[in-house]
Amino acid sequence: MMKVGLSTYSLVRELRDEKMTVLDVIQWIADNGGEHMEIVPYGFSVVDNVELADQIKEKAASLGIELSAYSLPANFVQETQEAFEEEVERLKTHVDIVNRLGIKIMRHDVTAFTLPKEDMTIHYFDKHLSKLVEGSQLVADYAAKFGITTTIENHGFNVQTSDRVQRIIHAVNRENFKTTLDVGNFLCIDEDPLVGVKKNIKYAATVHFKDFYIRPYYENPGDGVWFRTVNENYLRGAIVGHGDLNIREIMKIVKRSGYDGYLTVEFEGMEDSKIGSKIGMDNVRRLWNEVE
Repeated sequence: MMKVGLSTYSLVRELRDEKMTVLDVIQWIADNGGEHMEIVPYGFSVVDNVELADQIKEKAASLGIELSAYSLPANFVQETQEAFEEEVERLKTHVDIVNRLGIKIMRHDVTAFTLPKEDMTIHYFDKHLSKLVEGSQLVADYAAKFGITTTIENHGFNVQTSDRVQRIIHAVNRENFKTTLDVGNFLCIDEDPLVGVKKNIKYAATVHFKDFYIRPYYENPGDGVWFRTVNENYLRGAIVGHGDLNIREIMKIVKRSGYDGYLTVEFEGMEDSKIGSKIGMDNVRRLWNEVE
């Protein structure tokens, strides 16, 4: 069943600059050899636009592009119980639109994506674990009625390492709660991607392929779209197969695990988005076919 596709986030610059609509993105994926699309509602929104959701579903079906997953930010660490409950209800409205789209995998975060340095710690994780688990359980139970699997990604700057993701998955303890495994994001918290992928592939509902250029904290690479990891190392998005990740070995781990689902390319580099996305999809397909 393995299918290579693209996250709409890969073309977010075009979406935000209004050079493309999400319907154009579906067409572009079909024209460039993709088989599925993951919806990340930046540059457009469907939760408050049922008409657009229906257009996306129709357009994708007409081109034979599967709608593989839907990913959105969320934060269960709230000041009050009321705010926590509001966040859970907000996510349920997204589950409804995911169901309307016919999508069976939804990723939500559990903490804010942008955190101050002092909150990028295991102590913050431990302190708020019960709420991260409770929120995830409530959303997973609601989604189960529609046959939807909800997932947590190794994403952001707290729930990033393979162990923290596993801790939440085991505590939530729902058959329809798994992980969106991003092969590159382990680096944001300085975990070796080979280790993270090897440990968490068995929990994966879907897999993101991305690549990074990596420079150590003591070698400032200068200008460019670099960002810092939890421990101050430098990362910059790359075309899949061009960066410093050991993509071939990662691919072997994924393939040998028996995983046979969606492979979703996420391009976050400085290059032209369309070029980066196309080469990324081509490389993922080629390398998947090459590895034993």
